[in-house]
Amino acid sequence: MKPLRITEDIVPVGTFKAHASQRIRRLKAENRPIVITQNGRPAAVLVSPEEFDRLNARERFVSAVEEGRADSRAGRVTADEDLDGELRAAFGAKE
Repeated sequence: MKPLRITEDIVPVGTFKAHASQRIRRLKAENRPIVITQNGRPAAVLVSPEEFDRLNARERFVSAVEEGRADSRAGRVTADEDLDGELRAAFGAKE
């Protein structure tokens, strides 16, 4: 995602409504988010579907790493040999 351009990418909701189709085309072409304001305050951020998916995947990855680190600190770990046996039992012998 490209950086936000304050003068171009922050728009009041009324302006966005009046030019929604044009703004969405620009969003896709330039891959920059659009901040939509209401009563002078940020109300929403519009990103492309691809950027939304990328952000969600990144958040899931970071969350999984944090969960794994917390498990490790708490001693909730499994030895490699034990894991191999658990995987074989769950998914069948490795050929």
